[in-house]
Amino acid sequence: MRALRSGHISFGLVTLPVQLFAATEEHGPGFHQVHASDGARIRHRRVCELEDREVPRSEIAHGWEAPDGRTVVLLDEDLAVLPLPTRKTVEVLGFISERDVDPVLYAKPYWVGAAGEAGQRPYALLVEALARHGTVAVAKVTLRTRERLAVLRPRHGMLVLHTLLWPEEIREPGDLSSASPVTDRELELAELLMDQLVGVDIADLHDEYAAALEQLVDAKHSGGLLAEPEEPVPVMDLMAALEASMRSASDRPTGSS
Repeated sequence: MRALRSGHISFGLVTLPVQLFAATEEHGPGFHQVHASDGARIRHRRVCELEDREVPRSEIAHGWEAPDGRTVVLLDEDLAVLPLPTRKTVEVLGFISERDVDPVLYAKPYWVGAAGEAGQRPYALLVEALARHGTVAVAKVTLRTRERLAVLRPRHGMLVLHTLLWPEEIREPGDLSSASPVTDRELELAELLMDQLVGVDIADLHDEYAAALEQLVDAKHSGGLLAEPEEPVPVMDLMAALEASMRSASDRPTGSS
C-alpha cells in the first residue's frame, strides 16, 4: 500500500511518527456516461468562464469567496502552509468509551502504521493501552484541505484512524419515530425470531450488484427481458407475519445464515 500521508500522533508528551493508508476501496460497476442516442462517450471539460477555453489541471487552483464578493485564489503551496497544528500531527484530545461515539458520525477508516524504528515502541504502547483501557482516542487531523474529527482505536494489534463527521454536519431528522403501540406478545415473538436468525457472518456476504448487472447487460444485448423483482407486501397482520417468520426460520438448515 502507498502511504497517503506521513505525520505524527501526539498524546500528552508522547509523539510517534506514523503513516496513514487507505483502509477501503469501492468496487463500482464501471459505468461510463454516454450519449443515449448513439452510445458515444460523454467528456467533461474544465472551461474558464471568462476566457471561454479549456484549462489544464496544472492551471486550476482553489477559490474562496470573500464577504465582499471578491474571489481569493489559493494555490496548493498556499494550503501547504495553512496554520493548523493538525496539518502535520494527529492531535489526541482525550479518551472516551466507543459507546459514546454515535455511529452516524463515522465517515472513513484509515490504517495507521508506525513510521521508522522510533515509532515502533510508542505505537505498540498506544495500541495495547487503548485495548486494555477499553477506550478510543478522540483526535483532530487534517486530510487534504480539511480538518476532521477522528477516533483512534485498536484492531488486531494495529491502529485504525476513523474520521468522523462534525456534529453540525448531521442533518436533524425531526421525529421519525412511530407512536404505534406494540403488545408484549409481539415483542416476545420478535425477540424469539431474532434468536432464530443469529449467526450471520458478514465476511461471507458479497455484493451481488455486479452479477445482477451482468444479467441485465446480457438481456439487453440479446433483446430479452428480465423479470421485475416482486414488491414487498406491507404487513397487515403483524402477529401472523411474526408467527410465519418463526416457522420459516425454524425450517432453515442448522448453521445457515
